[in-house]
Amino acid sequence: MPENHDPQKTMWGFDNPDAVARYAEGPRKQVPGHESLLVMTDILLSEKVADAGEVLVVGAGGGLELTQLAKNHSDWRFVGVDPSAPMLALAEASLGPMVARARMHCGYVNSAPMGLFDGATCLLTLHFVPVAERLATLRAIRDRLKPGAPFVCAHYSVPGDAIERGQWFARNAAFAERSGMPAELARAGAVKIAAELPILTPAEDESLLAQAGFGNVRQFYASFTFRGWVCEAM
Repeated sequence: MPENHDPQKTMWGFDNPDAVARYAEGPRKQVPGHESLLVMTDILLSEKVADAGEVLVVGAGGGLELTQLAKNHSDWRFVGVDPSAPMLALAEASLGPMVARARMHCGYVNSAPMGLFDGATCLLTLHFVPVAERLATLRAIRDRLKPGAPFVCAHYSVPGDAIERGQWFARNAAFAERSGMPAELARAGAVKIAAELPILTPAEDESLLAQAGFGNVRQFYASFTFRGWVCEAM
């Protein structure tokens, strides 16, 4: 299907100019500890990515993690991958002069440059990938990494049965409301996400990372409906 007809982009507003313009507000209000997640991602990559390293950023639209990494590592270079051209344009604008160190690929990771990269991130993105395509996506990331390179990912990942998962989404909606989102919008958003996104359990996510060829998988982040892992390409 042509990228400009991608149903995921249309459903979640990634091609809507107004939604794109407001994008940076969303993670702060909807993802508990988002700013700290970016800092932790930076720290985890820094442990293994050397000077002049090249980092693959999957789901780079908006530029939040790209900006975090670029401002703290003046000698790193980046390839940012995202299927939404407007979101990539926002990432370029967010980077400002640092954009000279980034190449943008409008599309999916299976058609991105092969690398080999010194590290990779995929933040708040994998939960949009259909379950049937999740393993192939992770393998495509793994295939673009040097052996031993770190991979940091974080996304919706919710444990328990339907009742327990519902409780976690209600808590996330309460967080969004207390962070400044109108109550009705926060609650409606949580219901939509729980019903329409292909969200796995943490155990299922960890199993896919192992199947894709990542080792030393360690959870480093958990906040209501979100989990994050650091692992390395084997």
